[in-house]
Amino acid sequence: MLRQTLHEWVIKTCGRGFYELTAEVSALVRKSNLKTGLVTLHLQHTSASLLIQENADPEVRRDLERFFARLATDGDPLFRHTMEGDDDMPAHVRAALTAVNLSIPVSGGNLALASGRGLSVGTPDATAFAPGGGALAGE
Repeated sequence: MLRQTLHEWVIKTCGRGFYELTAEVSALVRKSNLKTGLVTLHLQHTSASLLIQENADPEVRRDLERFFARLATDGDPLFRHTMEGDDDMPAHVRAALTAVNLSIPVSGGNLALASGRGLSVGTPDATAFAPGGGALAGE
């Protein structure tokens, strides 16, 4: 029989960067006893993002941060929206180039991610938290 649950969370961070999220989402799946279905994740923060990326080497997340720092530089005179500081508009650009929603299949009670891949949340500004939630549907 099809079941659906909704979960809310706040992801604590230490400022700008990409943070591993796979264990937390896997725990939600285990707690739900879902064997087959779909997990949909959503972030409510205006500039945070979600990624599915390699997680075997933490340097990947640091390289992504360095890339985005070069791509959307704090204080770039191109940006006029600076209401919350020089990192405000670059944070929005980073979020626009990634995603605030992800859907991940569940198979055999586990996230159906390839080996060495995981979920990350990106906080592209000095924010210390990223509110979000997840919907789980399946059997």
